[in-house]
Amino acid sequence: MGILNSFYFYDVIFLIVFSLFVFNFLYKRRKKLDKEGWLYLYRTSWGIKFIDNIGKKYPGTLKVLSYIAVFTGYILMILIMYFFGFIIYVYAKMPQIATVTKIPPIFPLIPYLPNLFKLDFLPPFFFTYWIIIIALIAIVHEFGHGIFARFYNVRVKSTGFGFLGPFLAAFVEPDEKDMQAKKIFPQLAILSAGVLMNILTAIIFIGVIWTFLALAFTPMGVTFDGYTFKQIPASEIYSVNGVPVNDVQYSDIFGRSLNETEKSRVNINGEYYIYTYKIMQEHDEESEVYTLYSDLPAINTDLKGVIVSIEGESVTAVRELSNELAKHTPGEEINIRTYDGENFKDNKIILAEGEDGKPQVGIWFLNRQGISSTLSKYLLFFKEPNVYYQPKIDGVSIFIYNLFWWIILISLSVAMVNMMPASIFDGGRFFYLTAFAVFRNEKIAKRIASVVAWIILFMLILMMYFYSRAFF
Repeated sequence: MGILNSFYFYDVIFLIVFSLFVFNFLYKRRKKLDKEGWLYLYRTSWGIKFIDNIGKKYPGTLKVLSYIAVFTGYILMILIMYFFGFIIYVYAKMPQIATVTKIPPIFPLIPYLPNLFKLDFLPPFFFTYWIIIIALIAIVHEFGHGIFARFYNVRVKSTGFGFLGPFLAAFVEPDEKDMQAKKIFPQLAILSAGVLMNILTAIIFIGVIWTFLALAFTPMGVTFDGYTFKQIPASEIYSVNGVPVNDVQYSDIFGRSLNETEKSRVNINGEYYIYTYKIMQEHDEESEVYTLYSDLPAINTDLKGVIVSIEGESVTAVRELSNELAKHTPGEEINIRTYDGENFKDNKIILAEGEDGKPQVGIWFLNRQGISSTLSKYLLFFKEPNVYYQPKIDGVSIFIYNLFWWIILISLSVAMVNMMPASIFDGGRFFYLTAFAVFRNEKIAKRIASVVAWIILFMLILMMYFYSRAFF
């Protein structure tokens, strides 16, 4: 990760140089630019010959893909509406999710987004990533529209780039009169061709990332999500560090400043728990329920990092870790070797006894019940949950893997968002044509499309309301 951290300096330099290049490009060609709002369009004929060749060379394949594209468009439209509803439900029922995810549900994808919102669960998003991914996704998306347009004999007037400051987009401009003269299905196929290309891009890179993961990484150890903990009402607290408390005193004792290495020992009806600086920082002052770590070996010995072996036996999966621990007994001292990304450390730990009589270390894994092991791999792009993968080329392997990860994620996201039934997206016209095909009345189709657009706006407002409520 050291290489990735140092890369930020060069990435910012690249951002500055690229911004100056774009400014110079726009200034020298200012007379050839068309301005649409804040966006500057630079029209060219680049790629039109390629689009014509592909559009006319593979009629059989494009005919089949037309049906797949339209079907994909409907599926994505349903998914984006379901996704909006799901987010609203989650924020309404579990407002604390907003404080964990931090990022607003409506926010543009910009470089350094994980750093801006301190999203530790996301990989870095450099400007270098941003420019590569946007160029790839935009070109593939727009060329998809162009190729299908030529297949259905819709003239492509121009191609080009759109500029919004240092950020760019690609576009392919079909002839609107030719487009509107076509029957409904060809229009639906042309409109959904872009998102089909984005989905195919994601599928291709899923294969790429799977191959790259196997070649550039080696499973090395097990990561854990935290220490074993419980939620304890303040009324059940008997003493803190041996000092008896009452309803007046406990808040004063817990409210005192702890440093990052200091711990308090809490007595709950004869059972002991640990209160730390991290818990103190995360505790809601208005809550009388405290999160306390169980008084177990892991928290007491500050067990941290990746667990790579138990008594010299390597572990590269959670099940292997459980199997190795089961070979020992409570009260036995064992050596747990960990890795912090740079150094190995041997931790001497005396195993505790769990409620089931089995040896216990006191580490916690996120409950993934309901998600199969296979599905977890696909959600993590073939990575096993709680497995640390050691890069074979430090920094470089991670940099490339994260780039592929973002390409897949953004390709899928762009595909879904583009099929939102709103006028500024392909999905707006797609939905209107569908309504028109059903009712065969232009006024009714426009009215239905308008109602759906207002519903989407209402859902977006609800989303932001429930998100904001968590912070006030």
